Amino acid sequence: MSTDVATLEKPWKEYTFVAFDTETSGQYPIVDEIVEIGMIKWRGGQIIDRYQTLIKPSKPMGEAVIKIHGITNEMVEHSPAINDKINEIYDFLNGSVVIAHHAPFDLGFLTYEFEKFRKPLFSDTAVCTSLLARALIQSPNHRLQTMVKLLNINHEQAHRAESDAEACLQLAFHCMNLVGANATLKQVVKAQKRTLWWQDYSLKTVENNQKWRGFMEALHEGKNVEFVYEAGTHKGKPRQAKPIGVVRNPDGDYFPALCLIDNVVKRFYMNKISDSLIIN
Repeated sequence: MSTDVATLEKPWKEYTFVAFDTETSGQYPIVDEIVEIGMIKWRGGQIIDRYQTLIKPSKPMGEAVIKIHGITNEMVEHSPAINDKINEIYDFLNGSVVIAHHAPFDLGFLTYEFEKFRKPLFSDTAVCTSLLARALIQSPNHRLQTMVKLLNINHEQAHRAESDAEACLQLAFHCMNLVGANATLKQVVKAQKRTLWWQDYSLKTVENNQKWRGFMEALHEGKNVEFVYEAGTHKGKPRQAKPIGVVRNPDGDYFPALCLIDNVVKRFYMNKISDSLIIN
């Protein structure tokens, strides 16, 4: 389900881009959900389409996350569920190079929803404006709001999906022009120092691996997991934890989980887990 994007050899200005942003009910797919998505489509030097929708999550949001994006439970009460919008979202993205700020976060949430509704993952690459900004722009930090102020980018409403997506698009163009006005997409991806493919954020591949299946089942059912971890002070010995999420990350995939030995949340990296089994 792609164009010839995977070749990466054409000048970046010749591709269709979709800058997008998701607002969510928390940090992690499976346990948390998308509550808003905004997308801006660009082709041939101009914005050609827009998409925005609120999404009603399956359970109420907590106050902490509401304070971040300002989307209340009352605002989404009569909004469509994700299953009513997934086809529109998928079709809008199809055939485009996606752009997002902290792209692994947004890719993680969308990939989970696409797989849940049996949508084939795109073979196209993704551009991350956070990675590009870190590589190309000197700044104390590279948060989107910092970049907006530094580069005088118009940004109407912070932490709302469509406005963040448009700011992200402008930041992407600034960064890609720094790489080169006639640079190829391959050169842009090289500048961000990570190649981000949709498949890298698949959770089906995690669920289908026996070593990690216990963690995934525990996440879905809200239970604990017993596992063997080949690192730390309890290396090679069975231990127990309560998973609170799953993170697929270019620097290492991991399960954040409450360790039931130390009673603190830790990162358990997938490549160090040798076995796992769901328990009560």
